[in-house]
Amino acid sequence: MGNRDALLAGAKRCLTEKGYARTTVRDLATAANVSMAAIGYHFGSREALLNAALVEANEEWGEALAKTLRVETPPDASPAERFELIWRRVIESFPEHRRMWAMTFEAYSQPDLDENVRAELANGLELARHGLANLFQGLDDGSAAARAVGTVHQALLSGVMLQWLIDPDHAPSGADLAHGLRLLANDVLT
Repeated sequence: MGNRDALLAGAKRCLTEKGYARTTVRDLATAANVSMAAIGYHFGSREALLNAALVEANEEWGEALAKTLRVETPPDASPAERFELIWRRVIESFPEHRRMWAMTFEAYSQPDLDENVRAELANGLELARHGLANLFQGLDDGSAAARAVGTVHQALLSGVMLQWLIDPDHAPSGADLAHGLRLLANDVLT
C-alpha cells in the first residue's frame, strides 16, 4: 500500500474513532504511519484528506447497506409487509455501522466541507434515492415517481438513523414506520 492509500485508510479510521473536527494532522500521519508532510504532498491539506476519506467511506457504507438489504421476501408478502421487512433489516444494520453514521452526521455539518465534496455526496444521495426506490418498489426507470419514492425513503433513513444514534431504545421500528405511514396516508389522502 502506497502513502496515498495508507493516508485514506488512516483517515477513515480517524474519522470513525475521533470524528472530523477532532482529527489532527498528527493523528492522520500516525494512523497512516507516514510523515505529516505526506498529507500535504498527496492531498494538499488535512481537510482535503478528510473530505476524500469521507466520500470513500460513504461509498463503502452504501455498498455494504445494499448487500444487507438484498432481502428475500415471501412471494405472497403484501407491499406493507415487504416495507416492514426491509426497514427491519435496515434498522438491524445500524449497530454495525454506528460509528460511521455518527461520523457522517458530524462531517456533513463541517464548514470546511468543500463544494466538490458536497457535490459528490449530493450525487451519492441521488443514487441512493434511486436505489431505495428500486429496493422498496421495484422502480428503476429514473422517473419522477422513482425519485419521489426514493426521496421519502432517504428522508426516513436519515431521520431514523439520527433518532437511533440519539436514543436507540426508543427509535422507530419497521412496524412503527409502516403504521405511521398508514396514518399519514389516511390523513393526507382523505
